[in-house]
Amino acid sequence: MESLISILREVRDPRDFNARHDCGSMLFVALMATLCGAKNCVDIADFCAANEALVATIVDLPHGAPSHDSFSRLFRLLDPDEMARAFTGFVARLRQGLGLGPAKGIVAVDGKRLRRGYERGRACMPPLMISVWDAETRLSLGAGASADGNEIAATLKALQAVDLKGCTVTADALHCRPAMAEAIRARGGHYALKLKKNSAALYASAASAFAQAEAKGGAPFCEVSNTGHDRFERRRVSVVAAPHDAAKLPGLVMFGRVESERRKTGGRTETHLYYVALSKRLTPRKVMDTIREHWSVENNLHWPLDVVFREDEARTRKNHAPQNLSFIRRMALDILRAHPDTKSPSRKMKHAAWSSSFFFSLFSYMR
Repeated sequence: MESLISILREVRDPRDFNARHDCGSMLFVALMATLCGAKNCVDIADFCAANEALVATIVDLPHGAPSHDSFSRLFRLLDPDEMARAFTGFVARLRQGLGLGPAKGIVAVDGKRLRRGYERGRACMPPLMISVWDAETRLSLGAGASADGNEIAATLKALQAVDLKGCTVTADALHCRPAMAEAIRARGGHYALKLKKNSAALYASAASAFAQAEAKGGAPFCEVSNTGHDRFERRRVSVVAAPHDAAKLPGLVMFGRVESERRKTGGRTETHLYYVALSKRLTPRKVMDTIREHWSVENNLHWPLDVVFREDEARTRKNHAPQNLSFIRRMALDILRAHPDTKSPSRKMKHAAWSSSFFFSLFSYMR
């Protein structure tokens, strides 16, 4: 717990010298409250006021519990880059406490809009958060906030703080471009980037490569079918070597082709086809597993943030507050996941609110 507080105290305080409440202490109180179910600055202030005696044993509160206006002002003014650095430090300390080294498997990259966090008149441009996710451990590796909605630039910046040696980075078609491929390879990682028609030249190269392979008897493939939840799904993945005249993408060695079919009982059949740009030679089965693992960032990170922490419903919207509170939620989710109790994150949050001993046990892995 002390190591986490020390990380938060490294965040530069944007307020004037006469601010009454310590920045690091307020950030830790916000994290405590979020672990116990707080959803906004009002909830955080109410939690602190209701548990002032307990909180004061952990951090200094010389002027009592901060008001919700104090929390709101702090989160509005904080530089998200400061919070991103603190989050990186938190991730490193948590993985160290859990005995985990650098990620070695699938690293999924994805953007997430804070849907209701927009300022008035900017409903078309809600704040954007970038997630860098370790699919094997189901823990975050990094995160970033985009001030102008440029997901590519924000992702490149977030990846700079992550060790990618031995990893395969997966991302959607927006990221299938030379700058992203070059950045991943420069940091020692490989990539499996979804490829659609937004990259016209590369898409044409992939389509041509598979057409030539089919003319010669077909490409190696793997196919699986599943039935359940009132629907039938079939996925077929084929691979082919990238031709020498393929559109330039640093490190490109193979293309994958993904054909999917989904049919609900009594409904119509939906079919999809897209390609994958690969910097490493993989079997069709490994490509299929890699693609499936990418979706853990949606199922195990974005979904809990929206359903458990109600991030999509959050109406905190002024200045940098939406992004900074999102960093706090991500810390809380990782702490809940790191605890060995088999309860769901939502049950752990309730248990933390009801039992101080369980609450303190959540921090036992922070060395």
